[in-house]
Amino acid sequence: MFVTYILSQIRAYLRYRETVRELSQLNDRELDDLGISRFQIASIARQAAVA
Repeated sequence: MFVTYILSQIRAYLRYRETVRELSQLNDRELDDLGISRFQIASIARQAAVA
């Protein structure tokens, strides 16, 4: 049970890092097209990690 929890937390963290990396590679115009400001990237990545 504890191992399953730890693995799910690791997977969530990896999803978070991947989302941050991908969104950070976009330029400001591409982010604007998506309706995202650069300062919102971490928040959006956190939401994506828990979904």
